[in-house]
Amino acid sequence: MKLTDILLMENSSDVLGSKGLIKKHEFVRIIIQCLYALGYSKSASCLELESGISFKSTEFQLLESQILNGNWDGCISTIKLLKDMMDETRESALFLVFRQCLLEYLSCGQDTLALDVLRRQISSLHVDKCKVHSLANSMLSLKDMELGLTDGTIVHDLRRNLLNDLEKLLPPPITVPERRLENLVETTVTAWIDSCMYHSSSNPVSLYEDHCCGRNHIPTETTQILTGHRNEVWFVQFSNNGDYLASSSNDCTAIIWKVLEDGKLTLKHTLQGHKNPVSFVAWSPDDTKLLTCGNSEVLKLWDVETGTCKHTFGSHGFVVSSCAWFPNSKHIVCGSSDPEKGICMWDCDGNELKAWRGGRMPKVLDLSITPDGEYLITIFMDKEIRILHLGTNAERVISEEHPITSLSVSGDSKFFIVNLNSQEIHMWDVGGKWDKPLRYNGHKQHKYVIRSCFGGLNSTFIASGSENSQVYIWNRRNSQPIEVLSGHSMTVNCVSWNPRRPQMLASASDDYTIRIWGPSLSEKE
Repeated sequence: MKLTDILLMENSSDVLGSKGLIKKHEFVRIIIQCLYALGYSKSASCLELESGISFKSTEFQLLESQILNGNWDGCISTIKLLKDMMDETRESALFLVFRQCLLEYLSCGQDTLALDVLRRQISSLHVDKCKVHSLANSMLSLKDMELGLTDGTIVHDLRRNLLNDLEKLLPPPITVPERRLENLVETTVTAWIDSCMYHSSSNPVSLYEDHCCGRNHIPTETTQILTGHRNEVWFVQFSNNGDYLASSSNDCTAIIWKVLEDGKLTLKHTLQGHKNPVSFVAWSPDDTKLLTCGNSEVLKLWDVETGTCKHTFGSHGFVVSSCAWFPNSKHIVCGSSDPEKGICMWDCDGNELKAWRGGRMPKVLDLSITPDGEYLITIFMDKEIRILHLGTNAERVISEEHPITSLSVSGDSKFFIVNLNSQEIHMWDVGGKWDKPLRYNGHKQHKYVIRSCFGGLNSTFIASGSENSQVYIWNRRNSQPIEVLSGHSMTVNCVSWNPRRPQMLASASDDYTIRIWGPSLSEKE
């Protein structure tokens, strides 16, 4: 056998994996760390003995011995001699050691030595001066306290705490980063999930095989067709608890549907009272009340349980375009396409609490309150988005290049999407960190108001209606749709994803129907 072959075999024993990318010594070491962290100390010790690889490096074992024996000079010297360490990290490590040393000197009545450590050692370190000043100011109180450091157990515990702090601070390979194996595996699982276009589950992912969800994890097939309306259906929205669906129609009614245990929907109430088509509905956060907006008409408040109208807001000529609830389910806000009416905030009895109107107030097309109650997001005629922080009154304006037709906010209050008549959906962050939106396309929208929504676990998906009678679904990370659902025969005006049933989606169409979509039963798990 050639010498080169022998050397190659020796080197190959130092690495693992089919591509030889994993260093065996490091791999075994983080396994030992994991075993100790899980409480399997005997197994960890056995693996150290069998492999000849210690979880703790030689340098850290020396530090451990010096600290536990109170050999501060030796400990300081060791830290100063450690290689491949940033100066900032070294100074922080020395500060921790000097602080423990000072504490022990004070407790033993060696005030002069403690003061010398503070003046000569700690003050010379390039660390946050606030830490130094804080330690100096606390010396008197530390002196007055009965620290009890003459108790060997307490001394040992404090020194162990120092070692724990150093273990988190010192870089590899002197120490192994905390929970390293768990973090490596979690990174891999996260990458699986991020690359899985259909993932929508909070269940832990199995490590036995590479993860990939099938189409059956999202709604892709019609499971029920609701035919309660006698004209075009313009709006649908599931309740926050997922137990109800509200729909509104050109037939001047709204309907509350009950979601049964088996996933089927049945008609609960038909809400009659509007004289014009009903264009918008909004559930109260506690799902006990429902708001309905008549097209160029008043706003009505309904009791969900009884189906009775509790209050009518405004009067003849009060044009309401959209409405939203505050998190307390007691206050509402509505926007008007009449500039003189602006935006009004009411309580449920119709008392006006606040108003934004007058001046050059443009027409309000749509609005929403973020679920956390912090922001009021308003779409003004016809390309402007205003985001108002309700606590500080700070306002941010986003100008789109094309007319906006609708708005939807994610359940975590972090993002919102707007439909544009340029056949794009734009997603913006509420906090204002993004200079440009994420864009989604594929659906058709030129003439009509088309509405989209977030859906799935952590609002992973976006769904939208379309003028070509189809429903489009995107994964938020991809600008192209992952599913296009066929079934309606006319324009799909609005969609709503059930917040408690991630495999249920509703769509409203000009074909007078509402379709309920569920997972494909033919797809394998």
